[in-house]
Amino acid sequence: MHKVKVNDQFLFEVEDKDSVLLVNGEPIQLDVSVPGHNKTNVLYQNKSFNTELVELNKAEKTCKIKVNGNIYQINIEDQFDVLLKQLGLDNLTSNKVSEIKAPMPGLVLKVLVEENTEVKKGDNLLILEAMKMENILKSSTDGVIKKVLVKQGDKVEKNQVLVQFK
Repeated sequence: MHKVKVNDQFLFEVEDKDSVLLVNGEPIQLDVSVPGHNKTNVLYQNKSFNTELVELNKAEKTCKIKVNGNIYQINIEDQFDVLLKQLGLDNLTSNKVSEIKAPMPGLVLKVLVEENTEVKKGDNLLILEAMKMENILKSSTDGVIKKVLVKQGDKVEKNQVLVQFK
């Protein structure tokens, strides 16, 4: 059994049981032909769908598929992913960061984020001047800003907490 999420909206349970494809417990009949590299033609309920695998990330278990010109983001979980999630062991490899600290003493030149802002890993958070050089401090994780503890013009010490995450 696999859980398939499409565009972070639609969730399907897909299972191959005795050579019958089940989607959400219901059997479906597909006629599939493979005309070329990463391309497939699918006939479902007398409708033809031209599909193409655009991007595949086996490690993340994600892919992008183009169906009749529309691109869909697909995330797949197998039974082991589901079990790890049930046991609470699914986030062991993620880097949980609760705050960003000043790597050196300096002067805050500009704060680039606000509270309740969603940031991705690598997004710029603030600019810190130290030893006459501007240093852009970036987010080391995906998250939401809980609190910005400094403002433009503040002098900070090494290891002073600058930004907290929720």
